[in-house]
Amino acid sequence: MADSVLEFKNVSHTFSGGIMGLSGVSFRAAPGEFIILCGKNGSGKTTLLRHMNALSLPSEGEVLVAGVSTKKNPVQARQVVGMVFSDVRNQIVGETVADDVAFGPENLGLPEEEINKRVKASLEAVGMGHMGDRRPYLLSGGEKQRTAVAGVLAMESRVIVFDEPFSNLDYPGVKQVLQQMVNLHGLGKTIIVATHDIEKVAAHAGRILVMDKGRLALDCSLDEAAPDLEKFGVRRPCASLFGREVDSWLE
Repeated sequence: MADSVLEFKNVSHTFSGGIMGLSGVSFRAAPGEFIILCGKNGSGKTTLLRHMNALSLPSEGEVLVAGVSTKKNPVQARQVVGMVFSDVRNQIVGETVADDVAFGPENLGLPEEEINKRVKASLEAVGMGHMGDRRPYLLSGGEKQRTAVAGVLAMESRVIVFDEPFSNLDYPGVKQVLQQMVNLHGLGKTIIVATHDIEKVAAHAGRILVMDKGRLALDCSLDEAAPDLEKFGVRRPCASLFGREVDSWLE
């Protein structure tokens, strides 16, 4: 796979106390891929996510973001790989939606004109161009997710990672967030979604990574993975049990 935007090279991570979090993980993600990351609790998903933008660093091996080791340049990694956490309430820090989206570019020391340009473009990209003055606590769950995505876009991230994005969302909120993922993928962004409920994104992803006991157990298409998902504690999409294609939640 040429021109990978994200590459794990035999990555292992050991926590204090000798507990193994990752063991020999290797894979590449190309620009424009849509990837599902799954596995049961304790499988290593969260640890893997934290290595994608240098929130954690490998004990062994290396993570390359846009060809540069996260150990050498963690700041670049956090610009290229944007994270949208499961509980976005802890991610939103601004007094208004626009203030929050501006937070990342301000920390890059960008000129005010450039910050304002990025904030405006990012909010419009997530369909919230009219909500810049809104107080975050007044937003719905889906709107908070979209605000977090706008903050990532304002950093001009090439890879956007979602950690359990559908947690605590109702059906309209799920559709809002899923639509945003599909739109971003259409813009050429690399999308990585860590989720227990793969049915919601299965129709849009071209690849699935399954973690088990800190190792990468599967790296293939969903069709190839489906027969083995249950053994790794992952619920198989209902449609695949009957030999049907998984429908999009957006239809």
